[in-house]
Amino acid sequence: MGVLVIVLAGAYGVAAGLLLPRVAYRLSVDPGEPWQSSCPGGHPLGGRFGGWIGLARCRVSGPARPDGYGPHTGRVTAVSAAVCAAVGAAVGARPEAAVYVGLAPVLLLLALVDLAVHRLPDLLTLPLAATAAAGLGAVAPLPGAGGSWPGAVAGGAGLGAGYLLLFLINPAGIGFGDVKLALALGVALGWYGWGVWAAGAFLGFLYGALYGLGLLLAGRAGRRTAFPFGPFMAGGALTGVLLGGFGA
Repeated sequence: MGVLVIVLAGAYGVAAGLLLPRVAYRLSVDPGEPWQSSCPGGHPLGGRFGGWIGLARCRVSGPARPDGYGPHTGRVTAVSAAVCAAVGAAVGARPEAAVYVGLAPVLLLLALVDLAVHRLPDLLTLPLAATAAAGLGAVAPLPGAGGSWPGAVAGGAGLGAGYLLLFLINPAGIGFGDVKLALALGVALGWYGWGVWAAGAFLGFLYGALYGLGLLLAGRAGRRTAFPFGPFMAGGALTGVLLGGFGA
């Protein structure tokens, strides 16, 4: 059963990863600007679902042209597959696996957008928090569930409040998008208890600090240089979930 879960999770990660670059490209705009509606060549992003679903390839007429846009599809697909498979391996056949694996590509998408434009869109952060809480609440009564839904809700509120305090103290260091992302990450971490919650939260700051220190030592940044923090928050939460899943 464990191998089957890993295989299915990895296959889902591949399918989701193939579709992420187009969505990341469309969402990678500055605040106040409309979502991208055409490829870099100026051709409309047509297709079903308003042009949101599909490969990041320019279609002028006939077959797709080989030139793509947005994040590199192969690398994004590989990362998505690896992350989903790792989550599947850690959580195993417990019912919360469907929630964690299902939402993992959304975290990757948020990281891609944050890396591109230093922004975490409300279109993703707020629904992610609500879906994580609702999904874990739905699987909590099922046999074999490895966590606590009240703990997940408390974890979301706690991490969100902590990031809100940091935002109020230093708005230049923590963005309000980070606060909203913290709600979802806190829910995911709180499911497995306060030890996992604390580890995931701490590791997010540690990963970000190590990255900033590396930039500083390499002479590529100064003390006041801003960099996207969302990917490191997601990385810390992912590590916490893996630890919680293996330990549950």
